Amino acid sequence: MAYRTRKALLMQDDSGKTKGIYEEEKIMMNLNEVLSQLKKNSNPKDREGMARFGINPEYALGVKVPVLRDLAKKIGRKHELAQELWKTKIHEARILAGMIEEMDKVTEKQMEQWVNEFNSWDLCDQCCMNLFDKLPIAWKKAIEWAEREDEFVRRAGFAMMACLAVHDKKADDNAFVSFFPYIKKYSIDERNFVKKAVNWALRQIGKRNSILRKEAIKLAKEIQQMNSKSAKWIANDAIRELKTKK
Repeated sequence: MAYRTRKALLMQDDSGKTKGIYEEEKIMMNLNEVLSQLKKNSNPKDREGMARFGINPEYALGVKVPVLRDLAKKIGRKHELAQELWKTKIHEARILAGMIEEMDKVTEKQMEQWVNEFNSWDLCDQCCMNLFDKLPIAWKKAIEWAEREDEFVRRAGFAMMACLAVHDKKADDNAFVSFFPYIKKYSIDERNFVKKAVNWALRQIGKRNSILRKEAIKLAKEIQQMNSKSAKWIANDAIRELKTKK
C-alpha cells in the first residue's frame, strides 16, 4: 500500500508560542505501486501517436510528461526506486527515474549505463534536463558524448550543452564558447536527432546574453558556409531566431 510521510516544522505564532506545522506530504510507493499509477494514466492513443513525433513506442505506455512531473513531486528523490524504474525498460518509468533520482548518488558509471540505453530523443532530453546537467561532471560529459558516434549519445552531448546554457547560472561566457568547436564540427551530422540537438545547443547558448548572442551568430555564419545541408539548416534556423529574439 502507498503511504505518506509528513515532516514536522516548528514555528512561533503571534503570542510567541511554538507550534508544529507540516510541509507538503510525500507519497511512499514501491515499484509495483508506481507502475500501477503509470498504467492507470496511460493512453493507447497517446502511445500510438508517439511514433509520429519520432519517439520509440516499443516500451511506452502513453503517459504525458506533466503527469510524470506531478508524480515525481509526490514521490520526492528516491535512489533505489529510480534504479528499479530504470530496469523495467518502460519508457515513462525511465523518464520518471531521471526525475526522482538522488543527484549525490549518481556515479559516472550510472551516467554511462543510462546514456548508452537511450532509444528516443525525449528520454535523452528529459534525463539531461532533469538530472545529468545538474551534476558536477556535466560539462565533461557534454563534450565526451558529443564526440561519440551513437546517435542518442551524441544528441545527449548537445542536449547537455543546451540545458547547461539554461540552468547553470554561474558559468561564465568562455565556458560556453568552449563548446563552439564541437557545434561546428558536428553540424555536418545529417542524422535528424543529432542536427536538431546541435541547433538547440547553438540557440540556447546564443540566448543566454547579448555577448554570447553575437558570438553564436558569428559561429552560425561560419557554419552556414559549410558544404552540408544539415549545417546550413542549423545555421539558418539559429540566425533567424537569434536575430529576432528580444
